[in-house]
Amino acid sequence: MTNISKKPTKQAILAIDIGGSHIKAAVLNKNGEYLSEYQRIETPKIASPENTAQSIAELVKNFPQFDKIAVGFPGFVKDGVIKTAPNLGNHYWENVNLGQILAKQFEKPTRVVNDADFQGLALINRKGLEMVITLGTGFGTALFMGGALLPHLELAHLPVTKSKDYDAFVGEKALQKEGLETWNNRMKEVLNTFKTVVNYDNLFLSGGNAKRLNFKLDKNIQTVSNKDGIKGGAFLWQVAESYCVKTAHPNQ
Repeated sequence: MTNISKKPTKQAILAIDIGGSHIKAAVLNKNGEYLSEYQRIETPKIASPENTAQSIAELVKNFPQFDKIAVGFPGFVKDGVIKTAPNLGNHYWENVNLGQILAKQFEKPTRVVNDADFQGLALINRKGLEMVITLGTGFGTALFMGGALLPHLELAHLPVTKSKDYDAFVGEKALQKEGLETWNNRMKEVLNTFKTVVNYDNLFLSGGNAKRLNFKLDKNIQTVSNKDGIKGGAFLWQVAESYCVKTAHPNQ
């Protein structure tokens, strides 16, 4: 069972992590401590904005009251507006202001960022250059310098072969098609590439498939759970508004 904080709080944040397979959520205090159980629901098969918002409402209907909303979304997000959603359907999401939709639906201020950015805010040490890679339905990345979120790069869509980008090379479909051994061999290649290209000080591997890695990792690489990553929703509200972070208000 999740360890729920009983400490009083002046601020409760609904943290939502939207994935290609599941939508996860919990209510947190400003320090990232649980005020509700961590729960999840399947992502709708037709993952349109309307269906996704409806699933979120169903997931959190029995949650305690909250004051703000923080959302991690699997795609490129600029100023709270979705630009790409490769694992949910780009045609549904292009230029959709998800922050505004949820702010109006729940009548709470809302922030939406890329899901790797979202999770990384909870996972990083806030020292040096740090990278987060999410291994779920797709392949997500985030970069931080001294704890500051850097402008998001969709490194998942860099080509790794003539016909595949990283999303296709090591995403869930590749794991299911090629099997665990081949997928792990591919992940070794991927980690070696980013070790050379990014030269990170620390790398954090999150997402449902991170636990499927079966080879020895470098000392500056660690795997973490989605439950750890969702705490980024609390820390998202400590970040100043920027290119990647913007607040949507119910009355806008």
